[in-house]
Amino acid sequence: MVKKLTEKKPVAGATVAKRAPIVSSAHLVSPQSAEMSEFEFGLIVAGNAFHRWIAHCMSAAGLKDLTPLDVLVLHHVTHRARDKRLSDICFIMNVEDTHLINYALKKLQALGVVVSHKSGKDVTYASTEIGRQHVERYREIRESCLINALSADDALNRDIADLARLLRLLSGIYDQAARSAASL
Repeated sequence: MVKKLTEKKPVAGATVAKRAPIVSSAHLVSPQSAEMSEFEFGLIVAGNAFHRWIAHCMSAAGLKDLTPLDVLVLHHVTHRARDKRLSDICFIMNVEDTHLINYALKKLQALGVVVSHKSGKDVTYASTEIGRQHVERYREIRESCLINALSADDALNRDIADLARLLRLLSGIYDQAARSAASL
C-alpha cells in the first residue's frame, strides 16, 4: 500500500496537503484516473472483509466450513423460493466458470441444505427446509451484528443505494474491459 502526502497547494490564502491516493499497486496508477486505482484497492479490501463476514455469519448460523461462494450460492438458491438452473445461478452471480458453482451445489447437497430435481434435460436446485432454516438464522445474525451496528439513517441508506448503483455500473465496465482484453 502506498500512502504519502504530495505537494502543498494554496487554497484561499492557506496551504493544504493534497492527498495521494491510497492504492495497493502504485505502478498501476493512471494520471487519467488515480481514483480508479484507489477504488480498486477499496474493492479488494471490502471484498475480502465481505467474504470473511459471510463465511463467519453462516458459521454462526450453523453451517461451518463453507467458502464465501458456497454461502452466496445457498442464498441465491433460496432467493424467492424458486428452483434455479446452474446456468441461471452462474448468470445472476456473474460467474463464468460453471464448475465453481457446480462444486458449491454438490457440497451444499451433501450437507442436505440443497436438493436437485431433474425434469427432462433440465436440472434445477432448491434449498431444503434445513437450508432455509440456516438462511433464516443467517438473516437474524446479519440483522443483529451488521445492520444494527451500521445504525443507518435515511442519508446513509441513500449513499449505500448510490454506491450499489455505481458498483453495478462499474461491473459492466469491468466486464466490457475483460472482453476487450480477452480479444487482444
